[in-house]
Amino acid sequence: MVVQMTNMAVLTRRALLGAALLLLPLAAALPAWADTLDDALKAGLVGETRDGYIAPVNDPPAPEVTALVNDINARRRAQYTKIAEANGPDIETIERIVGKRVIERAAPGTYVQNAAGDWIRK
Repeated sequence: MVVQMTNMAVLTRRALLGAALLLLPLAAALPAWADTLDDALKAGLVGETRDGYIAPVNDPPAPEVTALVNDINARRRAQYTKIAEANGPDIETIERIVGKRVIERAAPGTYVQNAAGDWIRK
């Protein structure tokens, strides 16, 4: 039995493929800033958001935390933009897909946003 995929299913599949491809360049770039991000995540200074970015957990954040968040999010947005341009879905779709995946893969004890946007420890 042959099943035809709808346009939406194709886009979703392409978005998932694009999100998977996102992890490769991010993994290659990780050594430059992974220790700082990992340390900030472990310390509970930042958390993973549902839209694929990081954000400070405490308000107001220290200037160093703000700088880290801005740097990491700029790198992520650049990758999301490349994926969206190459695969067709809009950047918001890529952000949601990656956000879901990053939260699922976050280490225990990491702050993540729940469906209401509140910070919880995984």
